[in-house]
Amino acid sequence: MHRLVCIHCGAEYPADEVIYHCRRCSHLLAVQYDLDSITIAPGVWERRPISVWRYRELLPVSSAPVTLWEGGTPLYHLKQLGEEIGVRALYAKHEGMNPTGSFKDRGMTVGVSMALQLGMKSVACASTGNTSASLAAYAAKAGIPAVVLLPAGNVALGKVAQALMHGARVISIRNNFDKALELVHELCLSQGIYFLNSVNPYRLEGQKTIGFEVIDQLGGEVPDRMVLPVGNAGNISAVHKGLRELETMGRIDRLPMMTGIQAEGSRPVVDAIQRGLPEVIPEPSPETVATAIRIGAPVNAEKALTAIRATGGTAEFVTDDEILAMQRDLARKEGIGVEPASAASVAGVKKLVGEGMIDRDERIVCVVTGHLLKDPETVVRQCEAPAEIDADLQSLLSALQ
Repeated sequence: MHRLVCIHCGAEYPADEVIYHCRRCSHLLAVQYDLDSITIAPGVWERRPISVWRYRELLPVSSAPVTLWEGGTPLYHLKQLGEEIGVRALYAKHEGMNPTGSFKDRGMTVGVSMALQLGMKSVACASTGNTSASLAAYAAKAGIPAVVLLPAGNVALGKVAQALMHGARVISIRNNFDKALELVHELCLSQGIYFLNSVNPYRLEGQKTIGFEVIDQLGGEVPDRMVLPVGNAGNISAVHKGLRELETMGRIDRLPMMTGIQAEGSRPVVDAIQRGLPEVIPEPSPETVATAIRIGAPVNAEKALTAIRATGGTAEFVTDDEILAMQRDLARKEGIGVEPASAASVAGVKKLVGEGMIDRDERIVCVVTGHLLKDPETVVRQCEAPAEIDADLQSLLSALQ
């Protein structure tokens, strides 16, 4: 059994109510389980395939889920980069290996499943790209219409292509993501469409399974630190919530330090942490090459600040040059292809180690959130063009010299 609880005033709402904010104080809601009544016998999870639905006892869906076999993403030991950065145990959880190429699939399998469970007939979101791709795919699987709003000119082509191919109604607005989010929220409330941005507490339930899998993949050990890129701040909030549930149930005995990384031109969470502010001050004109985290008013900021502060973590920004350099390093030194926003987490570790903010003996897991092919234009712009030669061996040998 579960219910919806306001994270600010504690007001409770029934699980089957379609609601996104507390009616009493307008703050965000969270899914709360009666953890004392949930019994998971030893070895039960381990006998199931590693995926989002391995952990179904801690998910809100009571019927057959809408699934594309999401989760079960690899955890890579970054040996060469770890040595270069000076960290003993550095890992990357590659969420780009999900069905549509990003961590958003974890949230959408739960979110779209809940839409059906609640009797909703259509779904919608605003997106910097990955959310739209994921929503379109899961709505197609569920057989319901999807509407996505994108900030015109600020979404990578690979992500737009996915949303279009999966049959969503795609609309670009001449403004930024934050305005698109505001507009789609109004649309959903006025037209009875299910709102599936991360303001929806059910969507974050799927994303928390990243932390569950990391614990399993490390043989039951808790990493010292988990580092995540921060855009709308749902992922860092979700992982923290899930790990707190495991701690409450006695399945782990401590929490990792939650660490958020933003781009220099889009850093409201970093500023709030570093300046000791009680809440974020929105950035009206966010700008970064990492389009997935180009968000100036993160809707889950309140949850994210709590996650970082409660675990003794921190937040830092990296420049676009640092992001792109780490994107190249991950590809060329570890064979891991990610989109720019994903590389922010590892770039952040490099910066924090250099500043003496991270102990070199820590076991660190970086979440890399999306696949290289999500943003091929950025890749092509920073790489040399292929050489073009005549079709003979001498020309080939000359080119190789």
